[in-house]
Amino acid sequence: MSLNTQQKNTAHPRSMENRRFRLSPTAKWIKTAILVSLASTTALTLHAQEAQQLTDESDAELEIIDVVGTRRTIQDQIAIKRESTTVVDGLSSEDIGDLPALSIGEALESITGAASHRENGGATEITIRGLGPFLSATHINGRQATNGSGDRSVNFSQFPSELVKKVAIYKTQDASMIEGGVAGVISLETVQPLDFGKQRFQGEVKANYNPEEGNVDNSLQGDLGFRGTFSYVDQFEFDNGQALGVSFGVQRQDISQPEAEYRSSSPTGSSLWACLNDPTNTNEGFYRSSAGDCEDQVSGSSNQGYQANIDPETGVAESDGIPYAWTGSSRSYRQNETSDERDALFLALQFQPSDAWDINFDAQVSDRTQQESRHDLIFLQKRAIPSLTGPTLVTNSVGGILHWEGQDRIESAGEQFSREEKYRGYGLNVEHYATDALTINVDVSYSKTEREELQVSNRGRTPDRQFFSWDMGDNIPHFTVTDIDLTDISNFTDSLRTRIDKENTRDNEIKSARIDFDYKLDGDVFTSVQAGLRTSELSFIQYGGSQGNGSRNEYTLDTGNTSAIEVLESCQKDFPESGFLSEVSDGNLVTHVDGDGNVVDSGTGSSWATYDNLCFSEAVAASQGAEFGYPELEYENSGTIDVTEKTNSAYVMTSYDTEMFGKLIRGNFGVRLVDTDVTSIGFRNTFEVVTDELGVLSLVPGDSLERIEGGGDYTEVLPSFNLVVNYSDDILIRGGVYRGMSRADPSDMGYSRTFQTDDDIAPTSLSDLLVGVNGSGNPNTQPLMSWNYDVAFEWYPNEDSIFAFGFYYKQFQGGFQQRTVLENFEIDGETFALPVTNSVTTDDEADLFGIETSIAYRWDSGIGIKIGYNYADTDFEFEDSLYGDTFITDLDGNTTQLKAGIVPPGSVPGFSEHVFSSQLYYQIGDLDTAIIYKYRSEYFQPYTSNGTRLRYVDEVGVWEARASYKINSNIRVKVEAINLFSAPKSQDYYVQGNLGEVNDYGPRLFAGVSVKY
Repeated sequence: MSLNTQQKNTAHPRSMENRRFRLSPTAKWIKTAILVSLASTTALTLHAQEAQQLTDESDAELEIIDVVGTRRTIQDQIAIKRESTTVVDGLSSEDIGDLPALSIGEALESITGAASHRENGGATEITIRGLGPFLSATHINGRQATNGSGDRSVNFSQFPSELVKKVAIYKTQDASMIEGGVAGVISLETVQPLDFGKQRFQGEVKANYNPEEGNVDNSLQGDLGFRGTFSYVDQFEFDNGQALGVSFGVQRQDISQPEAEYRSSSPTGSSLWACLNDPTNTNEGFYRSSAGDCEDQVSGSSNQGYQANIDPETGVAESDGIPYAWTGSSRSYRQNETSDERDALFLALQFQPSDAWDINFDAQVSDRTQQESRHDLIFLQKRAIPSLTGPTLVTNSVGGILHWEGQDRIESAGEQFSREEKYRGYGLNVEHYATDALTINVDVSYSKTEREELQVSNRGRTPDRQFFSWDMGDNIPHFTVTDIDLTDISNFTDSLRTRIDKENTRDNEIKSARIDFDYKLDGDVFTSVQAGLRTSELSFIQYGGSQGNGSRNEYTLDTGNTSAIEVLESCQKDFPESGFLSEVSDGNLVTHVDGDGNVVDSGTGSSWATYDNLCFSEAVAASQGAEFGYPELEYENSGTIDVTEKTNSAYVMTSYDTEMFGKLIRGNFGVRLVDTDVTSIGFRNTFEVVTDELGVLSLVPGDSLERIEGGGDYTEVLPSFNLVVNYSDDILIRGGVYRGMSRADPSDMGYSRTFQTDDDIAPTSLSDLLVGVNGSGNPNTQPLMSWNYDVAFEWYPNEDSIFAFGFYYKQFQGGFQQRTVLENFEIDGETFALPVTNSVTTDDEADLFGIETSIAYRWDSGIGIKIGYNYADTDFEFEDSLYGDTFITDLDGNTTQLKAGIVPPGSVPGFSEHVFSSQLYYQIGDLDTAIIYKYRSEYFQPYTSNGTRLRYVDEVGVWEARASYKINSNIRVKVEAINLFSAPKSQDYYVQGNLGEVNDYGPRLFAGVSVKY
């Protein structure tokens, strides 16, 4: 089975460009002109050296060389690309456990055009050719994989690289491949034991040390982590000709993932505002006449700020032309104690009862628990003080604040967080060679991911509002406080509160079955015909609760029973980390000054008063006579999302292999038909239609819930064509055309609906009473379709070398827009068509162009290089729903602009213009070393809790290194490092230049020994 911003003064010169965390010499390396020059130089060198090698080898005796390690891996990458019919890049290992990476994410990043989104210091979601993970698909042993995120990406840190045999990225597709990857398809393969062909016992133990962890007194994990892997592969032949193969692998990982953070309020729509910055306006904004939140009016509405709604009288935004600045509810620092535990098991059984049958069963099991004990210092910041905040405010050209002064409360907060995720994947594949020409393949599979998140959130705050200011440093802000020591826990005795949450509890399940037929032809042109049927059912459930996507128990300290200082002092702990955020700060995070401006040593530094989170939460709950406990979730809840997606598909494909114009050509063409039906279940309060004595109707909510159901469907035809021309023995010209589709995320296809009523007109009929529907989620969201074109030139001078250059073009059909449609509802036995406004896929078209190049070469000295670069450009636009241009289409198809935005649109989610990876290795004898650099330019990523808000992840370059030494034929020692120079992750909210979050991870180091027999 194969895997088919406004500047008020210049005192603070910080700008978006100043905080890019660049490694400038290397980043400049990716410029196209230099790459072309490098490619040309390499090409000339290859020709010369190859000619010399041919001359030297003509008189030499034949010598068999066993190539291993990095060189073998790169040779396999080259071979995978060369032998494929589609445009594909991959990575494989000679032995299970030899994939040269610490995780699947890191392995995929080394493939040309692939980049990752980083969380907790490691690679998680993978993008292909700079396109976000929602445009990709992931298959394990040819089958779809589930996740716990509510989208269609896969968290690759869930799977240990030591138990995976091969990873590949298919950038063009053929008709036999499961639909769903506009950007490409990521495939993972585990070993098939009979095909592996040899007995192998292998064990590996790695110790993990993170230098940043050495500075942390971690209550969840020690300074040293552990990663142990054992695998066994064997084959058994029986006297009757039958054969059985067994492959088994287990891994235990117990490590820390240090992370230090600066955080601002998130762009949810209720925490981060564009507050007016107009000295002539004293009713709202930073120059308001009385102290208060800058987004509220002194006289008038609350939660306002800049108004992007279009004034019908002027045709422009209500706040058009008024300066503004981005202000969140708070700015904060977060110190983390972390733990990451994972148990994984991979199993494969391969049985061949005769030459006509090949039966494979495989299973992948992964249980992962991530924990964090978080300690936050929070400066509340929305409050504007007359004659202070406005006149002293300094912003950059996009409204990002560089200097702020004011008065508000300060909090010592804490969170205890855990996420448990369980993955189960099983598959049975039966291949039958019915005749010499006909092969039948039947495959059934099951995949399920379960995720649950538990969180305790605590708060203690200053009794009074404090004067403080902050200035933006090179990377993060630094605060100055007056006459308050934030390391003294007695300063946080007000409003003690704890919240105990269970949320984001999700089940994602996929059941599928397929049958494929492969009939070999005897013709001179067409070599085979393949056809097949597939059916699958995806289900996604997110359990609701009292807080929508979860439930909460909340307690405020009863000061009549327990004093605040008693709770704080009994639970107090020393600040857990020395040198906190030192890698990205310009000095002390907090400076304590007295009333005359003199610096006070106590309270000046990079720490604050902290406490044990669980102790705090238990004490606050006990003051209310309650016991600490997590709340329950329930299926029948208005916050529940329950989506079932059923897909049936069929395909036919013909392969060809012939000679034309003196050139060998091969490839395939075919078509895939896909039919999808979506059913979405939700719950809402029951209601009763009540008629008063005047005959006026009204809706009265009931005490119970009723089940509601919505749905949608679509049918798409996906043709494909692939061509490979063997121009010469070492030059290939490759092309591909296919129509692709990317489906909406399951979490976006929920069905929440409530009725809008008009009680002001004294309705006497249901048609008068019911005027519309409020709702979220759209189960009838159509897929984003695209036509995709690839052409590539590939030169293979020898097995260690490649120069490949490709061009691709994608034409998307579809965008995202609010549209009003009619949905049918049955009420009191009558069916009513009521309007509901929701996000839909439009018929808009957008283009994407890209170039991609891969270069690999090895010198006789043992030094080798591998370079991959992808450049892309697109006119796709994604508007922010709060501060972007927004439109609505009514029932008659008329489109009206609702808002004139102040932020430019984002691009395709996850889109990076530049993606670059390079590897320099030295392998001679038993020593194998490599240094790796990976670069990704900035990209837009929708904010997690609201997929319509803009968030940008800034560009980053990350260095990695690894080395191994083969002591003998059985034992090898290894050292590996990720994020060698501690590159942080930086994010902007709404617009680039408005800093939202900085995550400092530090390096991660591994050292170990592997034993093979």
